[in-house]
Order: sequence, then structure tokens, then C-alpha cells
Amino acid sequence: MNQQTLTGILRRLKIELLNEMQAAFMEAGQKHDELILLSPTGSGKTLAFLLPILEQLKDHGRTTRVMIIVPSRELALQIESVFKSLGTTYKVTCCYGGHKREIEENSLVEPPALLIGTPGRIADHIRRENITTKSISTIILDEFDKSLEAGFEDEMAFIIQSLPSLKKRILTSATEAVEIPAFVGLTNPFRLNFAKPDQGPEKLAIKTVSSPDKDKLETLFHLLCQLGSRSTVIFCNHRESVERTSAWLKDKGITNVYYHGAMEQQERETALFKFRSGTVVHLVTTDLAARGLDIPNIRYIIHYHLPSTQDVFTHRNGRTARMDASGTVIVILGPEEEKPGYLDSDTVEMKLDKTSLIPEKPQWSALFMAAGKKDKINKVDIVGFLTNKAMLKKEDIGLIDVKDFSAFVAVRRTKVGEALRLIKGQKIKNQKVRIEIAK
Repeated sequence: MNQQTLTGILRRLKIELLNEMQAAFMEAGQKHDELILLSPTGSGKTLAFLLPILEQLKDHGRTTRVMIIVPSRELALQIESVFKSLGTTYKVTCCYGGHKREIEENSLVEPPALLIGTPGRIADHIRRENITTKSISTIILDEFDKSLEAGFEDEMAFIIQSLPSLKKRILTSATEAVEIPAFVGLTNPFRLNFAKPDQGPEKLAIKTVSSPDKDKLETLFHLLCQLGSRSTVIFCNHRESVERTSAWLKDKGITNVYYHGAMEQQERETALFKFRSGTVVHLVTTDLAARGLDIPNIRYIIHYHLPSTQDVFTHRNGRTARMDASGTVIVILGPEEEKPGYLDSDTVEMKLDKTSLIPEKPQWSALFMAAGKKDKINKVDIVGFLTNKAMLKKEDIGLIDVKDFSAFVAVRRTKVGEALRLIKGQKIKNQKVRIEIAK
């Protein structure tokens, strides 16, 4: 982009100069085909990645050249608004759930130069062949960490696999606390890191709680009551302890699931989906969950048993302070246990008020479906089935996870009973599928 064009755009936007991050990205965008931009929310990322793509939209020949994938319709509309404010003549189409698909289909008849949308809706249009994918050479995954957090991994993988002419890949995020999946196709990306230095694990708070009894169950119970219904992982050192603790908490009225290596695969998948989708907010587990557990927004880590080493302590704690860059670790110490050396001497001790107010039950329930990818069923099919046959609104449907031969879907708790009644005996994609509350 020549200086005259840039000056004209900035004048229209009533901006005197690009900020440091925007200027650096403009330069990098001209030199590199794989870019990762880390920058805080509100720092001007949208303008930073929109300016360099204007060159690629020249002579687009009534084809779509650039696609921007975002985690929410609000962000899609925001980017569309910024793009229109640039004052170009290029057509832009915005695709997202919550309004009629036909409106978007009519707009896509004449391909836009720039296409912006949420993963589910864009994937739906690709499957319906409403989008000519072979002309798209640039993809931007804006706030890609949030898209992963929202469970859009399958849709994003499908979209990227459907773009045969892809040359340029741009990813933006406010944090680097998420691993970039292989399906994105990055080989040697150029990174620009403008993230705030106080974002990340250093915002982790570590506290201790003293248990008057060697058996810490009563202390754990009162602690959970005090913490409320925030996402919490409770680490025990043995499988037997995991199951005992889980059962004891259930008897006391605290809904939870447990997870350890001796469980059947189906049991493990069910437990993790319930926790990941928010249909259960307490997970009792062994150190199996200390590595590789991809669950965002875990607020609390509780060490019911002391970890065997400092490394284990660190790995357990790594489950929190990731996506939302904040979290609290709580170590329960029995009367005969000393504070481990890896805890600072000035670590704050929490005082429990011995409340017995049970945390509120989650607003979501998990449904199990005995069919999956191998039965040609995907997330779009499930949403369509539940909205048409179960009369659910989009906002009544939460996270969906489709496995090879099964699927899980989170449904608003108040709607589950009626939904199951309405879909009894109904077919999904001409198949009779067993659907029940996930056990």
C-alpha cells in the first residue's frame, strides 16, 4: 500500500499515525506468509490485519480472496464495521448464526472480496457450496484461542482443509497460552508479540487451607461451598481416592465427575465433555489430567493431596491461568503435613467460614447420542435436528463434541426434559439414534 492511500485511510478514520504494533504488522505482512500476532484486546489488531490485505483485494475479479474467521458474531460485525470505515469499494459479507441463512446466501451469489464469519456458519456455507473456496488465498483466524475455547476446532479444521489455494495464514490472539493445532498448517511463522507482560501464569494466585483432620473431606466440602460454582479441578494422588472423594462429594450434594486412567474410554470422554461444556464444574482427578487436558477457563486448582514433586505441582497448576490469564491454586494441608519447600513462606492462608451453602447446579445438561462422524453426522446436523425437532433455540444449545461413533451436546437444563420428549422416535439424517442424558 502506498503512503498516499494509507494517509487517506487514516484521515477518514481520524487517526494521525499507526501505533507501534500496527506499523510492525504492516511491515511484517508484506514480507511473511505465516504470521502470529499477540496483542491485547483493544490494541487495534483489527486495523492492523485489515490494512495489509487491501493489496490482495486489488483486481479480485469478483472472487473471494480473503476469509476472516472469528469466534463470535459480535466480533464479526465489529470487523465488518471497521472494514467499511476504510472507505474502499470492495464488497464484504458477514456470516454468523442467529439470523436467516438465506440472507447470507443471497449476498454470496455475487462473491465478496472479503468474507467474515463464525466457524459454524462458514463451514455450513462451504458444505452447501455457497462459497467458491478455490479463489481464497488468505485466511485470518482472529482471536483463534477463543474459537478453540468455544469448541470450534472441527469446523476450523474443515474450513482450512477446504481452501486449496491458501498461501497466507494470519493468527491473532491476546495471549500465547494456547497451543496452535496442526491443522492450521503453520511451518515457520513470524511472531509479533505485543502481549502485556502481566498476562499469563504469573497472574496465578497460590493459597493454602488448613484441615484440622487427617481426612480432609470436610475441609474440601466447605472450601468448595465457599468457592461457589466456578470451574474447579481437584487433584488426588490415587485412583481409589479420586472415586472415594467424588462419591463423598455427591452424597453431600456437590455435583462432580471423576477422571483417571483405569476408566473405559467412553467413561473418560463423558466425564471430560461434562466438565469442558460446563454441565459439571467440579472434576476430581489423578495426575492424568495434569498434562494435555485442553479445557479453558479453569478457575481453581485444588491439591487435595500434596503432589509428589515440584514438577507435578507445576504441571497441575498449568491447567489454570491460561485463557483468561487468571486462576487460583489452593493446597489443603493436613495437621501432620508441613508446607512444601516450593511454596513461598508468605503464601496466603485462606480462612474458611464453614458455610454449607451448596454451589448452584450448572445451567446445562449433557446429552449422549449413539452416532457420530462414521455415521455421517456432524455438528451442523445436530444443531439442525435439535432446533427443528426438539424446538430448541440456538442459545439453548451449548458445546457439541462429535466422536467417531458417538456425540455429546450440552443443552440448557430447563429444556432437556421437553427436548427428549419431542425427539423420541425422531430420525436424524434418516437414522434412528439413541439419545439420552449422558451418564
